Amino acid sequence: MDKIIIIGGGLSGLASAYFLQQQGVQSRLLEAAPQVGGNLLSIKENGFLRDAGPNSLMLKGQVVPALMDSLQLQQEIVEANPLAKRRYILNRKRQLVPLGPGVLFSGKLLSLQGRLRLLSEAFRGRGKSSAEESIAGFVRRRLGPEVLTWLVDPFVSGVFAGDPERLAVAATFPRLVKMEQEHGSLFRAALAGRKNPTKPRLVSFHNGLQALPLRMAERLEGPLQCNTPVDLLQQHEDGTWEVFSQQQSWRSEKIILSLPAHKAAALLATLQPTLAAELKAISYPAVTTLSLGFPRSSVAHPLDGFGMLIPRTMGLETLGVLFSSTLFPDRAAPEQVLMTAFIGGSQNPLQGRSDSDLLQTVLHEIRPILGIAGEPSFSRCQNWPEAIPQYELGHLARLERIAKITRQIPGLYFRANWSDGVALGDCMKAAQQLSQKLAH
Repeated sequence: MDKIIIIGGGLSGLASAYFLQQQGVQSRLLEAAPQVGGNLLSIKENGFLRDAGPNSLMLKGQVVPALMDSLQLQQEIVEANPLAKRRYILNRKRQLVPLGPGVLFSGKLLSLQGRLRLLSEAFRGRGKSSAEESIAGFVRRRLGPEVLTWLVDPFVSGVFAGDPERLAVAATFPRLVKMEQEHGSLFRAALAGRKNPTKPRLVSFHNGLQALPLRMAERLEGPLQCNTPVDLLQQHEDGTWEVFSQQQSWRSEKIILSLPAHKAAALLATLQPTLAAELKAISYPAVTTLSLGFPRSSVAHPLDGFGMLIPRTMGLETLGVLFSSTLFPDRAAPEQVLMTAFIGGSQNPLQGRSDSDLLQTVLHEIRPILGIAGEPSFSRCQNWPEAIPQYELGHLARLERIAKITRQIPGLYFRANWSDGVALGDCMKAAQQLSQKLAH
């Protein structure tokens, strides 16, 4: 009998297994796909290195940097180009405006009224509303409607594939709520934070982000089985669990479900229908990632930044574009550039759309913005039907209900990005916390 079985070999499952191993606890890891890593997928092809899912990792705090040391990945780390500090956003004239202090002093993005409303935030008191607040409601109240339209909405749709009217600010951006509560103003909180500045590092690896899960898998001493989809879970009268996959089965004292919420729900539908219903209610919009290569001479824009975001009010479907070959070295063939475009999300469902349709839509929209001539020299589409869990209004209450039910089920645990943050660093930090809990 195994002590712990982990179902799901994405980053959360791998990190859980690795941190447990560091605590002296071996686990069995089962993954349905042919390889580990989930949506961390790096592919070398035709002189291009593309990340079809997440493109970068933020090194901050203690857990993630220490993990890089433990995995001996430090020599594989590639630092982001300093130009990545420049981020562009499309304005109402369809011009790309670099974000920064200049946004407050020029009229290229916000009107005079919008800028004055933003600057007045420092003089507004704490919010006293007891009702749960959306990101949109919070931003309108503190920073004004123009900031929501031209800054926050494109960020939320581009990074989280979400709708700020539906996402809960306390669940998605708890730090903003804390800043208001502790300092009474976001501006005052930002000034206080400058007294103790931290400098996180934006990084990738020489062979792309998939190097991280692959290295974790290499270092696991317990059994790791790919091509092993779990068909059924059973809990016996003695509290132990039995996991079935095709013609195989294993028993263990504890189970960690490191799966998207709807997949966890499917496994628990018969055993725990109420818990399964709560999990199934968590929304995952579809997103398609398009990797686009062009001759450098075919793109007029200098691509001198991290990338660009597109406000939804512009009526375009493309969420944003990363300047991938600027962001990290060796991402494109000589005399070529690589971009990564995103389309879909909560505000733009993709059901029934072909790859060709999505590609042509993105090209039609970004050509005039970036001054692109001709067809791409390289293009690939990666579809993520359930891309990013949405922390919508009611999410924190749902997590409390899930936790209450789970406490009554001996040996059942969850570790996935629908609960503790969608950022890669958040997933690894939560995995460490769970491993410490289970090891003692």
